[in-house]
Amino acid sequence: MRELAQHVLDIVENAIAAQATRIDLLVDEDLDADRLTLRVQDNGRGMDAETLQRVRDPFFTTRTTRHVGLGIPLLAAAAERCGGGLELVSRPGCGTTVTATFQHSHIDRAPLGDMTATLVAILMRNEPFELYYTHRIQSNHRSETFEFDTADFKRELGDIPLTHPQVREWLREFIAEGEQTLAR
Repeated sequence: MRELAQHVLDIVENAIAAQATRIDLLVDEDLDADRLTLRVQDNGRGMDAETLQRVRDPFFTTRTTRHVGLGIPLLAAAAERCGGGLELVSRPGCGTTVTATFQHSHIDRAPLGDMTATLVAILMRNEPFELYYTHRIQSNHRSETFEFDTADFKRELGDIPLTHPQVREWLREFIAEGEQTLAR
């Protein structure tokens, strides 16, 4: 995958498929420590120990529509190639946490990519889940953060769905503006 945002989308789709009702997504760019962390935590079905051991195998998947599962193995390889790693924590009935770390300045690190488009694609799914998103950039001992929680949006909108065309456009603009305000 050419952008890390595509990995994020893949992991969030896995969380939704695992019937998560709450997904916490963190993008943490610590420029002082030269570290980029991506973390997706969900409250879905979780994985048993055997599945957790096999999930890094590209020829293993729990999906019935295909016979390979490249998402996690490709993310692990991308992280390891850039001086980082991948950590998976999961328990049946308790959900899963996927944490990928990268050396931020590594020449082989893929760009973060279009998080606005990724988040809008996630939010347009007609599935019953809440997304809490945080993007933090720390540099020179300063920290700037953009965050939102879909539960807040849904409370304000009442019966109007996030997928409504006007809401979708407002969300796209809101997220794009929030991402642009972060100091790079």
